[in-house]
Amino acid sequence: MILMWLIVIPFLGGLLCWQADRWGEQIPRWIALATMLFVLVISLVLWAAGDFALPSGGETPWLLEWRADWIPRFGIEIHLAMDGLSLILVALTGFLGALAVLCSWHEIGHRIGFFHLNLLWILGGVVGVFLALDLFLFFLFWEMMLVPMYFLIALWGHSGSAGQTRIRAATRFFIYTQASGLLMLVAILALVFIHFGNTGELSFSYEVLLNTEVPEAIAPWLMLGFFVAFAVKLPVVPFHGWLPDAHAQAPTAGSVDLAGILLKTAAYGMLRFALPLFPEASAAFAPVAMGLGLVGIVYGAVLACGQQDIKRLIAYTSISHMGFVLIAIYSGSELAIQGAVVLMVAHAFSSAGLFILSGQLYERIHTRDMRIMGGLWGRIPTLPGFTLCFVAASLGMPATANFVGEFMILFGTFPSAPVVVVIASTGLVMAAIYSLILMQRVHFGPAYRDGALAGPDWREYGMMLALLALVLLIGLYPQPLLDTTAGMSGRVVELFAGGAQSLAESVGEVR
Repeated sequence: MILMWLIVIPFLGGLLCWQADRWGEQIPRWIALATMLFVLVISLVLWAAGDFALPSGGETPWLLEWRADWIPRFGIEIHLAMDGLSLILVALTGFLGALAVLCSWHEIGHRIGFFHLNLLWILGGVVGVFLALDLFLFFLFWEMMLVPMYFLIALWGHSGSAGQTRIRAATRFFIYTQASGLLMLVAILALVFIHFGNTGELSFSYEVLLNTEVPEAIAPWLMLGFFVAFAVKLPVVPFHGWLPDAHAQAPTAGSVDLAGILLKTAAYGMLRFALPLFPEASAAFAPVAMGLGLVGIVYGAVLACGQQDIKRLIAYTSISHMGFVLIAIYSGSELAIQGAVVLMVAHAFSSAGLFILSGQLYERIHTRDMRIMGGLWGRIPTLPGFTLCFVAASLGMPATANFVGEFMILFGTFPSAPVVVVIASTGLVMAAIYSLILMQRVHFGPAYRDGALAGPDWREYGMMLALLALVLLIGLYPQPLLDTTAGMSGRVVELFAGGAQSLAESVGEVR
């Protein structure tokens, strides 16, 4: 029942925050913080006690598993399971969820209870996505994240330039993700009915559908239904249109959740569902997926260099970093897939740090326009130094977690796709360019305004120090993270290699 409580507690905590609003402004904040710390602590306890080795024949790959009947007539059940990958991402959700509560402590001043209801329901839905193995339940949690995030952006977001309102940004986010989610629903239903035609049994179980024989003519289309849904959320160019506006208009907590957690649900979906359910179609689609990853790396970096809004710049860097993750997922290399997991965690820490710092700057100077910043290095104590550290992490300096992830991805992908690695390496050069642009425009150069500004308080210090410590810890000693994901990456590579072999045999037969 631990898995069920990991999902239920955020939903109950959100309802309690909503009702506690009548008792004062601080009580909902403390309830929300305690809720996410509960998720984090339980995850760390499970991590400390878990065995994540690659299972031998007949052994279950899951650290924990829980199932109960839900709608037996349609083969739908509540099936939750946790392995190394889902454990890391649930722990990440708990940690960044606590940071999202802390960074909103002074930023959110109205409808505080309802704000934390939406925030915790987003996080509860994310935990459900990481634990659900029944495909109907997975889709339910996937869609459940959308409405609270819409309200988070629409009600507490910031208005941007003319025509770029928070309502428009929230609506665009909702339409993109809802439309792509419906494609995934169609693919799920088609897969279920194909299994029903083969066996006469209705089932939405992941383990049952994993062995379904899908006709070769249909499998690529079903795989694309899953891929497009995940590509929109990752996001992959050209499905990225919602991301910059959503980040720019969202409150700081919304940006932290979007960049640190919601984007990772897409990479998780590819590793858990798209590749294992359709290994042969995924192997055939791999060159296209890696090409899209390259486009995202270059496109995101180039557009980041031309941004004037600091949050939009950070948002475009996320597109570039997720391009590396997409290349790794479809490389068929265990080293690259483990590097993708490391980069997912590293990007969550570095981007969350940059978004929180941009929120702290906004609280002090009331603008995100870098054209009217400048000279802040000598006007604000400590915050520019933290910005420099997270900018260095974002561009992949050695001894940071981003460097480890990117190095493993490029090193693991090179044997199978050297040209892809050479082109992707240009993204590292452009990362240095947009990182230096951010530091120069915000913290150096002539001061646009005079006068000293307040330094960070204990809450802001604590958040920055915790994020920086984790970036350096994973950068210097990533082995615990790699050991935890070894079993998962091994299973994905086995399935992908089997699909590639089947594809080669079928091509040989055609010839």
